[in-house]
Amino acid sequence: QVQPVESGGGLVQTGGSLRLSCVVSGHMYITALGWYRQTPGKQRELVATITVGGRTNYAPSVKGRFTISKENPNMVFLQMNSLAPEDTAIYYCNVQGYGSEYWGQGTQVTVSS
Repeated sequence: QVQPVESGGGLVQTGGSLRLSCVVSGHMYITALGWYRQTPGKQRELVATITVGGRTNYAPSVKGRFTISKENPNMVFLQMNSLAPEDTAIYYCNVQGYGSEYWGQGTQVTVSS
């Protein structure tokens, strides 16, 4: 059973930083890892992705503030700097393989003004 597990969310003031981590348990050939976020009443949106080869992609709203990185084939991180209230959301880890995709249960990030 493949299961991404997130950690590192919490409450931070505007301008602060947080680092999210995700560890993927189980056996699968991973082609990409990513972070998505969702707020109540809105669709889940892409934050950042990284391929097994290290190619990254960022949402325009986070480019220059967030950095996605990976360690080993099954760990992904999201360094979030200069956080703003609009970054408040549940952040989900996503892992993709050939014909398969899995989601973590999410970790709450709250940025106070």
